[in-house]
Amino acid sequence: MTDLPTPKPGILDIAPYVGGKSAIAGVAEPMKLSSNENALGAGEKARAAYEAALKNIHIYPDGRASKLRDAVAETHGLEPERLIFGNGSDEVFALLNQTYLRAGDNIVTGQYGFLAYRISAKACEAEVRLADEPEFKATPEALLSLVDERTRIVYVSSPSNPTGSYNTPDEIRRLHEGLRPDILLVVDEAYAEFVTEADWETSLPMARDAANIVVTRTFSKIHGLGGLRIGFGYAPLAVAEAVDRIRLPFNVSVPGLEAATAALADEAHQQASRELVQTWRPRLTQALRGFGFEVLPSAGNFVMVRFGTPERASAANDYLNAKGIIVRPVGGYGLPESLRITIGTEDQNRAVIDALSEFAAT
Repeated sequence: MTDLPTPKPGILDIAPYVGGKSAIAGVAEPMKLSSNENALGAGEKARAAYEAALKNIHIYPDGRASKLRDAVAETHGLEPERLIFGNGSDEVFALLNQTYLRAGDNIVTGQYGFLAYRISAKACEAEVRLADEPEFKATPEALLSLVDERTRIVYVSSPSNPTGSYNTPDEIRRLHEGLRPDILLVVDEAYAEFVTEADWETSLPMARDAANIVVTRTFSKIHGLGGLRIGFGYAPLAVAEAVDRIRLPFNVSVPGLEAATAALADEAHQQASRELVQTWRPRLTQALRGFGFEVLPSAGNFVMVRFGTPERASAANDYLNAKGIIVRPVGGYGLPESLRITIGTEDQNRAVIDALSEFAAT
């Protein structure tokens, strides 16, 4: 016993999440390519809806997010009652963990899977099991090999951050078929709208007919609303109803709800955002490979560049910072020899290419 409040076991062992850096000392307006944000920002419709909502910020938001719920359901052809809304998809993961994990249970995910899955699972006193990704991709076989009687949730990112890999429908299906019916399979599709690969498909149709699949999406990426923190999950009705019992009553803000609803209808902004990534992702990849760097294939709005050693990656990061460019070291994911670079505007991408061309010559 102590005479001070003490966190429950395991809390102080959790490494806090550290987001992408946003400032460089002495640089007034750095190029921020560290957080996979939409380089075009939010669309005009979302910004206008946000501004219009300011007159109502003294009123509590609709706890059911009814307007956004109906818009998401119509856009994606989903049943509205099966949607879970959160303060970013991060909160959806946390709610699922809180609802289904008990002390001593475990989750399974890939070794380079999104850190948010792990943090909230550990807060529930659950074990986190990381499946090997020798080719920077989580496979059904590796994930299933770690499942045991205490597994409650399996998380897979498709596309995956920070590696950029993805899973085919057959791989998701094999993974699901290998799980007990009491295990939730959560498919995180935060970067779905940027995928161009012909063998990728959303898992939303698969989830419609399954009693244990949840698919999550976010408004932070294609819609450029990262600052408003809005995400959703499409879940079996029983899961959605269970989560709703512990969800905070007003977890998505009034301006956020209005901006997200408007963003869904802004097809022009979504198309422009996709085209920017589809144009510059291969160009950036080709250029950096031409300088001798390893660039992993990516289905997201970013690329991961491998520099051979942690020291070389750190030097590259410092060199980019000196040029006013902020990218993301990913040592926290166990990839200290790599940097993740968001696809930016044309000027930003050219600046990255120029800087790393110079660095390659050092």
